[in-house]
Amino acid sequence: MTSSEVDLPVVAFEPGRWGDPGAPMHLSESVLGALTMLGIDGGPGPGAELFLMPSRVSGRALSALQKTGAAVAADDATRLAHLRGYSTPDLLKYRAGDTSDAPDVVVTPSTAEQVGEVLAVCAAKDLTLSPFAGGTSVTGGLAPERARPVVALDLRALTGLIALDAVSQVATLAAGTRLPEAERLLAEQGYELGHFPQSYEGATVGGCAVTRSAGQSSIGYGRFDEMVVGLTVATPQGVAEIGTAPKSAAGPDLRQLFLGSEGAFGVVTAVRVRVHPVPTVRRFYGWHFADFASGAYAMRVLAQGSVRPTVLRLSDEVETALNLADPSAAGEAAAGGVMMIVGFEGDERDVDCRDGYVSARLAELGGRFLGEGPGEAWRVGRFRGPYLRDPLLDAGALVETLETVTFWSNVERLKADVTAAITGALGDQGTPAVVMCHISHVYPTGASLYFTVIAKALEDPLAQWLRAKEAANTAIRAAGASITHHHAVGTDHRSTYLEEIGEVQLAALRAVKAALDPRGVLNPGILLP
Repeated sequence: MTSSEVDLPVVAFEPGRWGDPGAPMHLSESVLGALTMLGIDGGPGPGAELFLMPSRVSGRALSALQKTGAAVAADDATRLAHLRGYSTPDLLKYRAGDTSDAPDVVVTPSTAEQVGEVLAVCAAKDLTLSPFAGGTSVTGGLAPERARPVVALDLRALTGLIALDAVSQVATLAAGTRLPEAERLLAEQGYELGHFPQSYEGATVGGCAVTRSAGQSSIGYGRFDEMVVGLTVATPQGVAEIGTAPKSAAGPDLRQLFLGSEGAFGVVTAVRVRVHPVPTVRRFYGWHFADFASGAYAMRVLAQGSVRPTVLRLSDEVETALNLADPSAAGEAAAGGVMMIVGFEGDERDVDCRDGYVSARLAELGGRFLGEGPGEAWRVGRFRGPYLRDPLLDAGALVETLETVTFWSNVERLKADVTAAITGALGDQGTPAVVMCHISHVYPTGASLYFTVIAKALEDPLAQWLRAKEAANTAIRAAGASITHHHAVGTDHRSTYLEEIGEVQLAALRAVKAALDPRGVLNPGILLP
């Protein structure tokens, strides 16, 4: 692990703004000047004052929750700290003073046993329970239906390395462990998880499992759900211990019921994951390709081969040209084309072997080697990108991201259709948009497309964005792609997700929900209606 990742602090994000409050980003004069080309020349002013409705949890229910031994808090500051997640709609509601999704009480268990006891109280007292860990959801996954009082179950006291099987290279981590802390604990034993999503500073092990998170080293280490070998899950019907071997033919793989379930079927309290020795060599390079199509073809060739890098990422022409997080990363050498980041991690012999093969293959496919400068700039700054959103919103921009995934044969159409849908929906509202796209997760059969959108914010930016998002969702489904690759479903994607899976699969999931959570305590309205 490099010092830039080990040294990242475990911080509490402040409500309404992303990341470490002690390390904000500011827009450069050149970026502010570029925004004027979209008509963005000033922010909306200070946000509205925040007021909370009184907690709806009764005194008897509070007393019952306190008897579990978990910490119980219903003060305004604690409730606001658990208000929704960090999607742009979440932040826009916060700025508008909308606190309607605030939980009625926050309960923080310190043991897995207390989680089960809190679940029992919620079932007995007719309370909704919404698991909360890092709070980094970007799809409305922390805003359950509010027909009943809502208990936010904060899992961040369930932290630590529970066990390490060094022979099998399997670690058991408490679900509330933040990713930087997990990496520090593993590094002390000579191991690494290697899961680095952009939410790395705030995300937790359990949260990554229940949302099927994908880290930026996915081609090398796999998505998080591929790294999970076992789970401990508290449900209203009891505790489930899942995963007794690396692979099994003993019926369906029940891990898949909880991976991606977003707290609707149970509360994950511990995760057993595949780990690997800390790499002794890390090399990150930049490569230039003439256009997005040729770069994507090169990615497909690598993904469908047997020798692969650890990191593979391709920015399209617009993202390469703008690169707001680090304009120096692309450099003049990539002007007019696209930037590919290629990274290798491992021991020296392994890295030398893969680096030599991959570099030669990329050159054969039309790539131009740009050296370590762009690669290192991306590696060092890879978690800073999301920090740009708050100052952009402050400046009067509407900025948001969305992602999808499809088969290789459909990538070109999907990119064109989603870009056209977004630019059309925002252009029709009088706000021309810049739409950037990159590929950062690839497989032998397909790839994920990740879009970033910037436009001038209207007086009602939430309505403005929801219109564009609906158009994008329609285009994704019309192209036959999936509504999400790693951001999860939450509430934002729920209706499109239900169209995607169909009635037969929906009936199966509802049956699972009824069997595990018959009183509908867990996250109602998240994932499933």
